[in-house]
Amino acid sequence: MGFITEALESIAGLPKPAVLIATGLLTFGECAIGLGFIVPGDTGLLVAATTVKTVPFFLTMWVVMTICAAAGDSVGYLLGRKFGVKLRNTKLVAKMGADNWDKATDLIRRRGAWAVFFARFLPVVRTLTPAAAGTSGLAYRKFLPASIIGATLWSLLHIGIGAGLGEAAKRVEGILGTASWVLLAVLAIVIVTLVLRKRAKNKAEAAATPEPQLEAAN
Repeated sequence: MGFITEALESIAGLPKPAVLIATGLLTFGECAIGLGFIVPGDTGLLVAATTVKTVPFFLTMWVVMTICAAAGDSVGYLLGRKFGVKLRNTKLVAKMGADNWDKATDLIRRRGAWAVFFARFLPVVRTLTPAAAGTSGLAYRKFLPASIIGATLWSLLHIGIGAGLGEAAKRVEGILGTASWVLLAVLAIVIVTLVLRKRAKNKAEAAATPEPQLEAAN
């Protein structure tokens, strides 16, 4: 049994409130305290959304995830306002890449609230953007609407995909499993071919190089 199948069956066996709580905490923590570098929120939401079988549960998950995502953004924003540029030198930002922090900060300075909206759909940058927005001095009255709209559409997109995926994820897993073996075989053939060609080339160059002649003794 593959990883995807195990994950789907484990989650499907959980009570619906437990699914909402676990996924909500992950979604909140991604932008609030930087959990995105461990488990991306979109991955967790996609997997959790495969349990959606009814319209009421779909709508409930949508509302809960939107609130959690927007709340996480706000906490990240407040952390950025409080600690400022010091956040760039923290171990957490270092793990996600200081260059990603710089990209998020630069994007906000150039695009303002629009950057907050679009960053919601960009992994890693999404995790850093709320704190970067607070550090950059973007007004909260501009930050909050962009965060809510982005969270609403992001949640709808991923829940819709996850709900539609459902059992198809197991088929995808089988295809990926077969493809991975084929890919490994192709890579092995390519590597062996390159090594043999390099050896043949080295031998040819060695054969073409004239032997150094010893100077005759006077």
